Amino acid sequence: MGKIINQKFFLGDALTIAQSLIGKYLVRVQDGEESALMLHEVEAYDGPADLACHASRGKTPRTEIMFGSGGHFYVYFIYGIHWMLNIVVGEVDYPAAILIRGAGEISGPARLTKALSINKDINKMPAAKETGLWFEDRGVHVAKKDIIRTPRIRVDYAGDVWSKKPYRFLLNGDHPQNGH
Repeated sequence: MGKIINQKFFLGDALTIAQSLIGKYLVRVQDGEESALMLHEVEAYDGPADLACHASRGKTPRTEIMFGSGGHFYVYFIYGIHWMLNIVVGEVDYPAAILIRGAGEISGPARLTKALSINKDINKMPAAKETGLWFEDRGVHVAKKDIIRTPRIRVDYAGDVWSKKPYRFLLNGDHPQNGH
């Protein structure tokens, strides 16, 4: 067990937090069983100007959670079949979030939510032990040189500028803690 990451951690800017999440653990408790998976891939969505960010279209019932305080989950359904897990970051009224793309042996955001039984019931909940889903720092040190930045995946709809922003963060495959 590591140190639970509190809500204050999620109040900074999306890119810094996204990079800082690599090497942290996503912890899920279901039916009394705990799963702890080290994060190895995330994507940042940074505010209303980011055309790949759902909040770029304004506040809607779906995106209102993104306009709240960092440290809450934004879970949405995509393609009519997959749940996507995001953690809201930043201050109130600045909509930003980080998509959790890979942890432990699992690569792919839909595979991750399926493996951890994450669905709409988690939407708007705080990342906290009481909700059964949270983040922990278990002392894994990941240096900046061990994190690769690339453009996000499948955001061509955002146009050339925003689809090419290096807002995807991945643990270098050669890192000794890389568990996928």
